[in-house]
Amino acid sequence: MALAVRTRRALSAGMSLAVAVPLLSACFSEPSPHEAVSQFLVGWQTGDYASAAERTDGDPKVVRKALEQAGLQLDAASIRFSLKGLSTSGDDADAKFQVRIDLGDNNPLWQYDNNLPLHLVDGVWKVRWSPSVIHPQLHPGQRFAVKVPPTGRQPIEDRDGDALQTEATLYVAGVFPARVKDPVGVCERLFQVTGFAQDRLLSRIRSAPPEDFVPLVTFGGNKYAQLRDRLDEIPDLQIEKRLQPVKPAQPVDIIGSVSANTPETEQQLGGPLLAGDTFGQGGLQKAYQDQLTGSTGTKVITYDLKTSEQVAELAQWPGRANTTSVKTTIDRGVQQSADLAVSGTAPATLVAIDAPTGEILAVGSHEMNQEKDGLDGRFPPGTTFSIVAGEGLFGAGGLDPEQKVPCPADRLVGGARFQQAMPTDGTVPTLVPGTAPTVAANFANGCVTALASLSRRVSAGALTQAATRFGIGGKWSLPLRSFSGTMPPAASDAAKAKIIAGQTVRVSPLSMALVAGAVASGTWRPPTLVTSPASPDLSSDVPPVAPPSPIPLDTGTLAKLRALMRAGVTTGTSAPAAAPGAKVYGVSSGVTYVDKKHSRSLSWFVGWQGDIAVAVLTETTDPAASARIAGQFFRSARNAA
Repeated sequence: MALAVRTRRALSAGMSLAVAVPLLSACFSEPSPHEAVSQFLVGWQTGDYASAAERTDGDPKVVRKALEQAGLQLDAASIRFSLKGLSTSGDDADAKFQVRIDLGDNNPLWQYDNNLPLHLVDGVWKVRWSPSVIHPQLHPGQRFAVKVPPTGRQPIEDRDGDALQTEATLYVAGVFPARVKDPVGVCERLFQVTGFAQDRLLSRIRSAPPEDFVPLVTFGGNKYAQLRDRLDEIPDLQIEKRLQPVKPAQPVDIIGSVSANTPETEQQLGGPLLAGDTFGQGGLQKAYQDQLTGSTGTKVITYDLKTSEQVAELAQWPGRANTTSVKTTIDRGVQQSADLAVSGTAPATLVAIDAPTGEILAVGSHEMNQEKDGLDGRFPPGTTFSIVAGEGLFGAGGLDPEQKVPCPADRLVGGARFQQAMPTDGTVPTLVPGTAPTVAANFANGCVTALASLSRRVSAGALTQAATRFGIGGKWSLPLRSFSGTMPPAASDAAKAKIIAGQTVRVSPLSMALVAGAVASGTWRPPTLVTSPASPDLSSDVPPVAPPSPIPLDTGTLAKLRALMRAGVTTGTSAPAAAPGAKVYGVSSGVTYVDKKHSRSLSWFVGWQGDIAVAVLTETTDPAASARIAGQFFRSARNAA
């Protein structure tokens, strides 16, 4: 491109010349050829084509136009030279020089060597003009052109290698340069419609092969529909429809959407893109943007103006070849079951993992965000956290599940008040006069007053160690934002009671699904969402960290926890989660808390069937809602298997 268009780059070239000119001028003078070489190259480099043309034996207008057009045809950000040698033989001379052309737009530096022939004309040294002065393979009737072959976006795949996106129609506005009567006018009007920089659009037209379709701007369906009438009014502008795999399948928030390039994204991504380039707006599409798209290759060719055919390929850069698909652990069948299960009226999310590995199989949601709520949400788990607390109570605390503990409607523990919502169907044992339920029954029914009273039976250290063994507060290596949980210090009986009751703890559905998976498999494992590539882009929102090691759980404590979670489904409040096939284990809870000055009521289910462990979170006052969703999920997943 003409240097005047690239202000920043032109300044850089000028600074270079401030050094180069004195070196050339101080050493050479007429009648030697040195001054002619210096003035020609300096004039060419600085864009003073008239001055350069004066030191040739060609028609000044022809030479000036040829030098200027060379820069435009290459869309050059800068052109620099270095003199390598000069020899003289009578009235003839030959200068050897190196050319360095910055092709701009994150393209490589093109370097080549050339000869500059000179001869004496009326006692003055002149450059023997021909197009080969610009490049040894450029001949009369030819021009440069830059070809940028389009590259497709790699897919994001499920665990079986099937793409997790479908094709959508994109609308590409472009031109055939040879057919455009007024390229400046086309670019000006396209700028007015789209906001894309006019000079960048024009340079793409000028540098492309004249008979090739040059994509300028790409639109999605909705945007194109809005602008169609205005685009139709631009002379010589063509619209091509192209199918690209950019529409995400479920889980859509995890996969992420893909958009065509816009003026805003050029700024966000720190450099110009080409029309038709796509960028991830969220999820894995954003986290792996560079690896999914790589970089565009570039070819510099010579082009015959009469035949409209390529003559020679002068240079080629294949672009970055390390593009790769992103392979996830998502199971399409399990995902469909999750989507179906949460498709009710209340906002809900369901995270399903493979218990033996920690691999995320599905993230379903309805009116909740799969990443922000399912993976990275921060919610109180209610009495489902008694699974974690139980590891400390039954282990270091030595608690007997058959011990009798009353379940009153109201209880004070260390000054903290706890209230149990009493059902009307007789499922809570304390409704039977003269009896007290066992710890196991309170666990199965989520009696918060009974469970909170157990705080005196466990130390703060035992609770902290139990949370650590279940990964609460641990560091994960997911490529997306996720939350492993937080637990406050257990400095008093009241603080411990609130932890056991899941009131001051914060967890994500993912972290609780991992808790269920740990009890099911006997070992807590960190989650896995992507199996390849090994890490996301360096520019990802989440810096990669080394994943923690799996943590085996105590076998004796595991047996008690499994028995209690089985009872939660057979005799407790998680009965709606029951499903045919393998035994279902789980506990459920309702919890109400204040979030940003607003009261929120949540329903939880945490459990598993077979190798699939789940956590279900529903925003509702119905504490059994999540257990019902879990039951529907288990039945659907079994039928789909």
